[in-house]
Amino acid sequence: MRIDKLLANIGYGSRKEVKKMLKAGQVAVNEELVKDGKQHVNPKEDRILVHGEEVHYREFIYLMMNKPPGVISATEDLREETVIDLLAHEHAVFEPFPVGRLDKDTEGLLLLTNDGKLSHRLLSPKKHVPKTYFAVIEGEVTAADIEAFRRGVTLDDGYVTKPGELVIVKSGLHSDIELTITEGKFHQVKRMFAAVGKRVVYLKRLSMGPLQLDEELELGEYRELLPKELELLMDQES
Repeated sequence: MRIDKLLANIGYGSRKEVKKMLKAGQVAVNEELVKDGKQHVNPKEDRILVHGEEVHYREFIYLMMNKPPGVISATEDLREETVIDLLAHEHAVFEPFPVGRLDKDTEGLLLLTNDGKLSHRLLSPKKHVPKTYFAVIEGEVTAADIEAFRRGVTLDDGYVTKPGELVIVKSGLHSDIELTITEGKFHQVKRMFAAVGKRVVYLKRLSMGPLQLDEELELGEYRELLPKELELLMDQES
């Protein structure tokens, strides 16, 4: 990997800023000053110093975000604020992307990473990765709805969903529920309830596979995954 690309990728500035650092003699590789940004280095074997401090390179980043409403699950958009816009520069330079999507008005757990292999496996229909949501439903959710979801409901386009596990937390004119599904069709939770004549008025994702939302994260906040969480995710996708 080129030394200028490596340093830019881990947050030492733009390519132009890194080039200035190199010309100023602020970068050394294996104790020798490097001034040419085109020089290739092996981050696993070479000892790289910037301002005399050793640089520790990593290829992938894994972030858990409590996605707020009003923000879209995309890497860029000309009109809307995206989840990437919420990231600090030190994390954004890794160019992460959301694993799957949450609707604009949906809150909760969102995984962001630049690990395409992990993302693909977590989203693969063949993996049947469970996702659990908390929702407030306009209308009384009943045992008949639980049974309908257990069998799979027919969406507005004729698609029959895979079985979902519906739990009634509180029943009434507005019912609190938790729903676990293993698919990720467009607006799926909302469309499943529409199929039984009810409307979702609030939706929050609580978990994805073994990854549970850290309830200490305020809306819009995020953190890197803990080693144990990453280990569980890797076990999930293997």
